[in-house]
Amino acid sequence: MTTTMKPTGEPVLAWLERRTSKARRSEAEFDDPRLEYRRLFSEMWGTFLLVLVAAGGGVVGASAYGGDLTLAMKALAPGMMVMGVIFFMGTISGAHLNPAVTLAFAVRGNFPWRRVPGYVVAQVIGALLAAWFLQLVYGGIINGATEPAKGVSLWVAVLTEAVLTLGLVSVILGTASGARNVGINGALAVGAYIGLVSVWGAPVSGASMNPVRSFAPELVAGDLSHYWVYLVGPLVGAMVAVGFEWILKGRPTAAGAEAAQGILDENPEGL
Repeated sequence: MTTTMKPTGEPVLAWLERRTSKARRSEAEFDDPRLEYRRLFSEMWGTFLLVLVAAGGGVVGASAYGGDLTLAMKALAPGMMVMGVIFFMGTISGAHLNPAVTLAFAVRGNFPWRRVPGYVVAQVIGALLAAWFLQLVYGGIINGATEPAKGVSLWVAVLTEAVLTLGLVSVILGTASGARNVGINGALAVGAYIGLVSVWGAPVSGASMNPVRSFAPELVAGDLSHYWVYLVGPLVGAMVAVGFEWILKGRPTAAGAEAAQGILDENPEGL
């Protein structure tokens, strides 16, 4: 009597093992602290692109050939750039591009404190390189700096920056812990938020929401007289956003940590 053997799942499991082993090896290599330069380079390059667009709108707009650039164009451009940066490097470094965001992730418990200094230094370098590029190529970098509008008091500017950053970091933390900052939902949400609030915030304070975006043009221009506005406002707003996130979501999640650090996980679990 002939007995027919039923196929087992072992060949399928072996095939899956071969298919995923390379990805697992790459993931392990990426998590190696000796390869931290990848994340740092990602933050530097992404911040360079952001500041290039954000400050470049004012620089080119002040020139004779940039007169067609409207305030709406200048306001929307940084949001579109951030959207693009999240798409192409969100999985590498988390696409912070902003010391206030890095600090918020760390305070929230989604990002290791030991990596904060490296991220901030990379962001400062990227921003300075963008400001120097604009100054060397086009000149007039001061036109790309963020300054309170005439008639707007410094404290109104601080409050405006704080509220704008509160909303920005709330969107970032929210999409990182749920819809994923490294995915399409996070990219669209963060990019759209920056573009839309800048339409009304830019005429008031410049809608920086980012200490290095304001620092770099002002340093290259040699005028840091109002820089404290763009340091205090965003940092206060970011810290309030962390508090709001605790109220809304409770403890940090594994998905939030992975989005903040550039690690993918399709099954978010609480830490």
